Formats: sequence, C-alpha cells, structure tokens
Amino acid sequence: MATIYHDDDADLAALEGSKVAVVGYGNQGRSWALNLRDSGFDVQVCVRADASRDQAVADGFTPATLEDANDADVVCVLVPDDLIPSLPLTGRADTLIIVASGYVLAFDRFAPDGDIGMVAPRMLGPEVRSCYEEGIGFITAVGVHRDVTGTAQARTLAVAKAIGGLRQGAIELSPRQEAILDLAEEQVRAPIMTQLTSTYIQCLLEYDIPLEAIIVETLLSGEMERTMRLVREHGYAYQFGFHSPTSQYGQLTRREAFAEVDLGTRMRELLDDIASGRFADEWDAERDAGYPVLNELRERHAGPKVAEFERALRTQLGQGSQQH
Repeated sequence: MATIYHDDDADLAALEGSKVAVVGYGNQGRSWALNLRDSGFDVQVCVRADASRDQAVADGFTPATLEDANDADVVCVLVPDDLIPSLPLTGRADTLIIVASGYVLAFDRFAPDGDIGMVAPRMLGPEVRSCYEEGIGFITAVGVHRDVTGTAQARTLAVAKAIGGLRQGAIELSPRQEAILDLAEEQVRAPIMTQLTSTYIQCLLEYDIPLEAIIVETLLSGEMERTMRLVREHGYAYQFGFHSPTSQYGQLTRREAFAEVDLGTRMRELLDDIASGRFADEWDAERDAGYPVLNELRERHAGPKVAEFERALRTQLGQGSQQH
C-alpha cells in the first residue's frame, strides 16, 4: 500500500527562515512562485534574460540570475528535464533541491550536493495556480531522493503543502517510480490510444460516417470528457447508471472483444526501453542534435495544417460555433 500524505502531515514551519528560489518561470515555475509567495514565503525567481523574466517582473518579483539560486536554502528547479543538466546549480550540504519530475534523478542526469526531493504535481502547470486559487489543490507525487540533513522529508512535504499539492493528497513515489510512470503514460498509453482512435476513425469512414461527425462523437461534444469526470469524482459504477440499457448491454457483452490482442508484449518492450535508460540516452542525443526528429514530427502531427483544420471545425461545431 502506497503512503499518502495530506496537509496535516506537513508543517510550513519546516521552511521557516529559508530563502526559497524558483528556477524557471514557465508553466510550472510561475505557478509555483506565485503559490509559494501566497503561502507566505519570500521567493526569489531565478531566470535567464528572456520573456519569462519580463513576466516575473510584471508579477511583482525582482528576478535574479540562475547562478544566484545557489545561495538559496530551498531551490525549486522548474525548467524542462532536458535543460536541467546544463544549469549552473551545485547546491550546498544544507540545501534542499526540489524537482517537479523524477526524470533527471532516475536516469542520473542531475546530482547537486545536499538534500534532493521531488514534488511532482499531477496537473498541468497553469492549473497548479488555478487549483491553488480555487482552494481545491491537486494530487501530487512526492519523494525524497537523498537526505543529508535529516530534514529532507519535512522540507519536501512543506514545499508540497505550500504550492497546494497536499490538499487532495500526495502519493509517495521514488523519482524512478515517478519517471517510469510518467514516461509510460506518454510512450505506452498515449500511443495505444492514438492508434486506437486512428483505426476507429478509419473503420467508421468505411461505413460512410462523416469525419466531422466522428470527431464530434469522440471529442467535440464533450461527452467523453464529462463522463470521465464523473468516473473521477464518483467512480465507474456511479456513472454507469447514466448510460441507456442498450449502451450498458453493448459495453458489457463486448468488453472482452479484444482480449486476444497481445498488447502486453509490446508494452513491456517500451517500458524496458524507459526503465533501462535507453530512452534517456536517445533523448539526450536528440537534444544535442538540435531536436531534428521532434521538430519534424511536430510539423507533421501538430503543425499549422492540423491546427487550421481544427480551428475551422470548431467554428462550426462545439462551443466555438456559438459565436456565429
């Protein structure tokens, strides 16, 4: 049974008198800095001289350099994983370094001195701020990677509490567990769902169903989104009662229709690619080459042509059509 932490398990006093630095002011960094400040901490934002620095100034911070973070007692590193190894962060024996993803720790890409903890929100960066402001918080993965001072857990939980990450509960994971889980969502489950959807669309097109209607059914109507929200908030059994008897019968009698398809073998191959560190090596090589594969695939699958098709469809169907 995994250990679950809540607000009562953490004490902000563990950070009393600490100088807190937030490195990076993007999706996660801005939300963390604002949440930490609203929780009563004196936060120093450490960023490069770019648009994120201008945003920090607009939000009332006085930005410092990346190197200045080394003078802080608690350093929250909130830049993309592939950039963290290049940061001029060394840590001290009594410093607590916090990362928002287990990746660089799991695959030995980052090894500063001092305590190292992980506070990984299961929430998109901007929503970390929205959920804090709404008072509902969000679920988080927390863990201690190294405890030099004997205070790493108390301080890590205090950071999690300060950003709103204990209000709905935090599950204790090692950085390696968090990294494998996170990468598996992206590299195992997401590709399966993409392939499933593509095949499903192709089959329906063969039955003369308009593409627009298929996209509405699978996405634009919002039915699936709201159904999954009911599952999240109340459970599968609760939401199932809202389906028609025809739907219930069809779902239940066909639920084993694909049981003979061997997904497990390919899943395990992909998971082993992650756990062994092969993907991390591949991603390092992609970064060092200037991201050629990523850029080509972005253009093909999420580029301007795809975006324009989606924009045009949303002006005719869904909430965007209400402007007509």
